[in-house]
Amino acid sequence: MLLQAAKCIGAGLATIGLAGAGAGIGTVFGSLVLGISRNPKLKDELFKMAILGFALTEAIALFALMIAFLILFAL
Repeated sequence: MLLQAAKCIGAGLATIGLAGAGAGIGTVFGSLVLGISRNPKLKDELFKMAILGFALTEAIALFALMIAFLILFAL
């Protein structure tokens, strides 16, 4: 019973990284909008960089989610 409670607390703490990833994705696309509004000619280049930033930020979120599932189901 105590082990199950510890697993739930650990998994909950591991999902805190998901909130950070959500903020990071918002920052990436907010910066994309600002960059395009300042220099519309660079739209294609800025969009490529934004997609790369999105992918890297989303990878961090997936790692956090994977750790939470490992804590819940593998230990």
